[in-house]
Amino acid sequence: MRIHFIAIGGSAMHNLALALHHKGYQITGSDDTIFDPSKSRLEAKGLLPETLGWFPEKISEDLDAVILGMHAKPDNPELLKAQELGLTIYSYPEFLYEQSKYKTRVVIGGSHGKTTITSMILHVLNYHDIEVDYMVGAQLEGFETMVHLTEENDFIVLEGDEYLSSPIDRRPKFHLYKPNIALISGIAWDHINVFPTYENYVEQFSTFVDLITNGGTLMYNEEDSEVKRVVETSDNPIRKMPYQTPEYTVENGETLLMTPEGPMPIEVFGAHNLNNLAGAKWICQHMGVDEEDFYEAISTFKGASKRLEKLAESKNKVGYKDFAHSPSKVAATTRAVKDQYSDRKLLACLELHTYSSLNAEFLQEYRGALDAADQAVVFYSPHAVKIKKLEEVSETQIADAFDRDDLVIFTDPEAFKEFLFGQDLNDTALLLMSSGNYGGLDFEEVKKLLM
Repeated sequence: MRIHFIAIGGSAMHNLALALHHKGYQITGSDDTIFDPSKSRLEAKGLLPETLGWFPEKISEDLDAVILGMHAKPDNPELLKAQELGLTIYSYPEFLYEQSKYKTRVVIGGSHGKTTITSMILHVLNYHDIEVDYMVGAQLEGFETMVHLTEENDFIVLEGDEYLSSPIDRRPKFHLYKPNIALISGIAWDHINVFPTYENYVEQFSTFVDLITNGGTLMYNEEDSEVKRVVETSDNPIRKMPYQTPEYTVENGETLLMTPEGPMPIEVFGAHNLNNLAGAKWICQHMGVDEEDFYEAISTFKGASKRLEKLAESKNKVGYKDFAHSPSKVAATTRAVKDQYSDRKLLACLELHTYSSLNAEFLQEYRGALDAADQAVVFYSPHAVKIKKLEEVSETQIADAFDRDDLVIFTDPEAFKEFLFGQDLNDTALLLMSSGNYGGLDFEEVKKLLM
């Protein structure tokens, strides 16, 4: 098949392009900006566009399909040409469904935890040499790409994102997968630029539950009251199986999971990650992995990229970076690190970087999110607010929203870096939470601080 990607440089898009190239498809693509690691990975396979930009002449009738990425605009010249020619145009999730409609589809949804749970499942299956197709939103140790597609594998494991499918398809991605087996980890308002009310956001999860195939199975976190309500009020004739956080203890900075064979040390930590682990266990068991084999494999799981990822550790210093940006994720991650290192000072730094986090009204959702930290810092860029065409937020609004008198706020990247590098990190756990990079912070330099 000949497939053309409009906006091939995206994290998800370039991984799909690599997966299809590996499958033997002829791949072309365009984009107006491509950064590493996408750039070097596409280049290594001969898929990097020779020139940046949009070129309608690349779109011809002999293409079998066009895949449209979120980065493109509805008036993209290549898209307009494809529409004019009447070509088959897929969004990213539409194409994944097309590739998997005869497989057993396992879809992991939730406002938080979905990447980690999907990663845990794939780690366990890989550990036991069980071959499956997959799509996950983070680069995993032992996996070449974030997408893998074959003709022969029976199962496909999909991370179910609730964000929009494409510039011309406003349905949430996870509505397109029609799972046979599904999981919902938690519901906490996010993506307010797309879902302006909490009720509208929650409604997307109700629809997801209703789209599970007849006779399918849904695992759900019953400790999340909204998840519990959404699942238990659905009339879809599916099996509904609740899960909860398993018993565990923390001893001398090590988390021990209680198993039928006794306490077992694990690499991940925090109540939210133990809850994720419980969900992953049930999914794996439904895919044919018995409990004992699950525990053996999960004990070696170190976490997904950027999800409580350890930067460095020395005798009395440790640092983590985490993708956490929504209020629920920030609160859970901050609490997890404090519980794990209860005898150390916790310095937690949060960058407000997303549309939601930089919205003055939504800021109130962060109340108490950094309370577990001994020292709390918030960084945001007024320039990013302007780029996103949002109303300016003030330091006073941020301070009021977090409801913490000693909150330190930075708007200048150099001032934040100077503060961070001026700290005595002895007997400290450093936590850097952001979906950005604090205006250009070099994490390699931060690692040296911790050594």
